[in-house]
Amino acid sequence: MKTVAVQGFHGCFHEQAARLFYQKVEGEVPRVLECDSFDQLFTSIEGGKADAAVMAIENTVSGGLLPNFEIMRKYGKKIKGEIFLRIVQNLMAMPGQKIEDIREVRTHYMAINQTRPFFKDYPGIRLVESEDTAKSAKEIAEQGIRGVGAIASELAAELYGMEIIAPSIETYKQNFTRFLIYDDALEIPAGKINKASLCFTLPHEAGSLAHVLTILSFYGMNLTRIQSLPIPGQEWQYFFYVDIKFEDYTRYTQSMSAVRPLMKDLTVLGEYEAAI
Repeated sequence: MKTVAVQGFHGCFHEQAARLFYQKVEGEVPRVLECDSFDQLFTSIEGGKADAAVMAIENTVSGGLLPNFEIMRKYGKKIKGEIFLRIVQNLMAMPGQKIEDIREVRTHYMAINQTRPFFKDYPGIRLVESEDTAKSAKEIAEQGIRGVGAIASELAAELYGMEIIAPSIETYKQNFTRFLIYDDALEIPAGKINKASLCFTLPHEAGSLAHVLTILSFYGMNLTRIQSLPIPGQEWQYFFYVDIKFEDYTRYTQSMSAVRPLMKDLTVLGEYEAAI
């Protein structure tokens, strides 16, 4: 069974994403290795503790996880896939309780931000920030704490024997997180590769980015994301992170040959099958 490194604890959204992806492509639920940080995802692979890793990179509500762009460039592992997971936040507690019994709710600060309007109708409930959504559910379950709830995934409720007393309390229902898959053992048929992630720098000249984007457009490349981040120690110089989708792999390789001379540096972070 494959071991996949995830940031967070059993029952977290990273684990949900890992299960969803590997059930789809390999037909089995992988073993999960809990990691404290996103860096640890990659050191776990390098150290032989994990076969693969799943890392969140952007969310439709909160935007990109900017530190993770630098992490994926730093370690140089190739992206081999992606998965979009709808983030459903559930209020859960020890079995046999109602929401009227809850005086405190523990969860990650992002889950609080995504559900705060729900609690306006329950002014007696105190929201407390914690390290992780799933860990909050785990600690409440293991200690048998009553009167205290957690906001976490349905998977966390299932794993820790919690009872969901208010499902899907997130404010924005169209809340999706995009996760990247790092797994060198994955073999992607050439005919299924229709997306690429790139990182590059450009000369500090007027129109340099516009010139690159014009060429990509000419070759039929669909730009689905662009993110710029400063290059440490180089004033007003930036790394550009770009995702492009395409229908013709040959046209994609031609476009790369055409734009490469215009760039100071180009790294292909991965070529893979788009999730949507």
